[in-house]
Amino acid sequence: MNPVLSFCLRVFLGALGAAVSVLPRSWELTLGPALGRLGLRLDRRRRKIAHDNIRRCLPELGPAGWDRLLRENFEHYGVLFFELLHMYSPLPGHYRSYARRTAVLEGIEHWQRAHAKGKGVLFVSAHLGNWELMAAVGAMGGVPLTIVTRHLKPEWLHLKMLEARRSVDFGCFFDNENPARKILGALRKGESVGFVMDQYAPPPTGARVPFFGIEVDTLAAVGTFAERSGAAIIPVYQRRGADGVVRVVIEPELELGEARRDPAASTALLALRTEEWIRREPAQWLWAHRRFKGVVWADEAQYTVSQSR
Repeated sequence: MNPVLSFCLRVFLGALGAAVSVLPRSWELTLGPALGRLGLRLDRRRRKIAHDNIRRCLPELGPAGWDRLLRENFEHYGVLFFELLHMYSPLPGHYRSYARRTAVLEGIEHWQRAHAKGKGVLFVSAHLGNWELMAAVGAMGGVPLTIVTRHLKPEWLHLKMLEARRSVDFGCFFDNENPARKILGALRKGESVGFVMDQYAPPPTGARVPFFGIEVDTLAAVGTFAERSGAAIIPVYQRRGADGVVRVVIEPELELGEARRDPAASTALLALRTEEWIRREPAQWLWAHRRFKGVVWADEAQYTVSQSR
């Protein structure tokens, strides 16, 4: 990033982080949707990506339903923007306090049973609701958690996010540091490692499996780690309620059976669970993410054929 632009962004995020530190939650829930609707009007690129993804994945909604979901989705982004800004607060301990009063953890007993086996736990989640609060409330709830995530740029942004995450007791393994050995080491210590299953992941880390009716590259590491370590696989999802509370729900251990031995089969089952969550709370997923890279949808294939005649 250009150094001047990087400096301006750093100052801007710091100022916004200070501002939201004193902003009542009720204001976030009012201003967030308004900001999202503004973004819907101004950001043509992401609007098109989100609309195309919604139209292709949920054709049963029809044009009016697509437009309604698109608006609700961008309103969610607006609230999410305010929530994430708390990670940039300059006030010591603020993000920890904010996470405690904004999110609640349900189903901790499912993790406790899996953890008691002593072979570690693999959490599987998605970019639904607020995934940062999901990890925060889990770690503060007593789960020895490390998430697998990206190393951000510029470096000051990476360090600021790392500082906020450490303030709520969870650590990170970064994808650019060949984390496989660290992941297996953590599982052998009986710790928990978290993955998100809903982003584009090309080979060699990804496998093509069905997701919303079409095969798309999806992270294929979880089943392999489970097979090698004996770790339990625990699905966990999160959603923001109308009251503004982010509810993080830990589900019972997922038994993959023989699919644990087959990366593609285990990934397909995990992708199906992710799709179920998204269908349940479609407004709170990242439809503006380019999840479906390299695939040809049925309508595009028909168009290509007609053009070639």
